[in-house]
Parts: sequence; C-alpha cells; structure tokens
Amino acid sequence: VQLVESGGGSVQAGSSLRLSCAASGYPHSSNCMAWFRQAPGKEREGVAAIQTPGGSTYYADSGEGRFTISQDNAKNTVYLQMNSPKPEDTAMYYCAAGPSSGGYCFPESRWLYNYWGQGTQVTVYS
Repeated sequence: VQLVESGGGSVQAGSSLRLSCAASGYPHSSNCMAWFRQAPGKEREGVAAIQTPGGSTYYADSGEGRFTISQDNAKNTVYLQMNSPKPEDTAMYYCAAGPSSGGYCFPESRWLYNYWGQGTQVTVYS
C-alpha cells in the first residue's frame, strides 16, 4: 500500500493551494480516503474524508467551508483544495485510507484509518 502526498508549500494567507494524494495497492475494503493534519505540538486532527469510489464527502470542523475534498477515480488520486488558507492552517498534511463504518467515512476518527502517507508540509504566512 502506498499513499504519496504532494502539492504542499509556502503560501500567502488568502490564496489557494491544492494537495494531491496518489494511492496504489490498497484493498477495496479501504473505501474511505481522508486528509488529516498535524501542527507542531498538537494532536493530529481530521480535515475531510471522501468515500471512494462513491464520492460522498465528509468534513471535520477544521475543513468545513474553505476546504474541498475530491477524487479522480481514474487516477486513484484524492485532492484537497484549500481556499483562503490562514496561518493557523499551517501543518503537515497527511493522506489516509481505511474502511467505512456503518457506510460513513468519519474524518475525525483517525483510528479507522490503517494506511498513511508520509505527509506534505503546508506553511501559510500572513
């Protein structure tokens, strides 16, 4: 199983950024893909999740409103569009894959996700 994130970088607050997660080799039972983030000294927190290939999306409080999760099934890639990022969005962003629970993908429940990428750093400056 391999999840490879890309697209991170240093961006100005109020701009936009799109993260990508290319997935390969994970079992079909892992039908949820999610984005998490972890800032220095803080717990890893969920941002958003998407059911694959169905496309239903779920957002944690941290991702509601300014972030959009999407997928390209043909490319086995999940995206996180970050609009109007703020300095407090600065963190390492991780892609994860795991099974749904009761038909839902829970973006906050990191214990449900058993495959993780290495992360991509996002730094937002004002």
